[in-house]
Amino acid sequence: MTFFSSSLLYLGYAILGFLPSAIWLLFYLNKDSHPEPKKMVFKVFFWGMLTGPAAIILQLSARWLCGPIGDLSSFFASVGQRDSRFFLNILLFAPLIEEYLKYYVVKRIILKNPAFDEPLDAMLYLIISALGFAATENLLNIFLASNLTLQLAASQAIARFLSATLLHTLASGILGYFLARSLLNLKKRKSILAAGFILAVAFHSFYNYLAWLLEYNKLLALALATFLILLIIIVSWQFGRLKKQLSICKI
Repeated sequence: MTFFSSSLLYLGYAILGFLPSAIWLLFYLNKDSHPEPKKMVFKVFFWGMLTGPAAIILQLSARWLCGPIGDLSSFFASVGQRDSRFFLNILLFAPLIEEYLKYYVVKRIILKNPAFDEPLDAMLYLIISALGFAATENLLNIFLASNLTLQLAASQAIARFLSATLLHTLASGILGYFLARSLLNLKKRKSILAAGFILAVAFHSFYNYLAWLLEYNKLLALALATFLILLIIIVSWQFGRLKKQLSICKI
């Protein structure tokens, strides 16, 4: 294989990694009747991507703190094992860390920015941050796959478009709704935001659990699909409700 053809192949892998996030990004931006500045959209998406490596480092650190394993070589050798650390990670560490990092991007970049001028923006920008994170996650899943081919990369892109990437947008969208409600009710701001964060983490954790069970029982695909459809209904309702709010109370 020549350098040129090899470069084209890896470019194809990269495009397939980005494609699920790109499609969902266009879908959600199209739902906003007051388009957001493109510069801000790309900025939040980019910083959302950067949270991917940060999430990996924090999850590995959390697993390490649960019970040190000899030296680093033996620790990394145990990362893929289905032990207590694995289940703590998929059920607690990953949902907590990932949902917080996606929210942190919006908190640092958007909340006091003039572009944040309507309640729906809270949901929209959290979803954009989530899509950036999901893009990094998708790229890692493709490039770290063994025996990688374009067919395998394409099948992974389709599967993650309909599952993991969608889950990230829905969980962050739910948190975004509660963030908007918290800014419209400053007296109960912290409790509303905390409730939204707990819900986002809980839904993310339950998805991870169903996805793990699916590896052993393919019949659970229906349960996973039903769960995602339920979240879609919730987020769609939240979108509709926030569209009726014409202004937002900012600090």
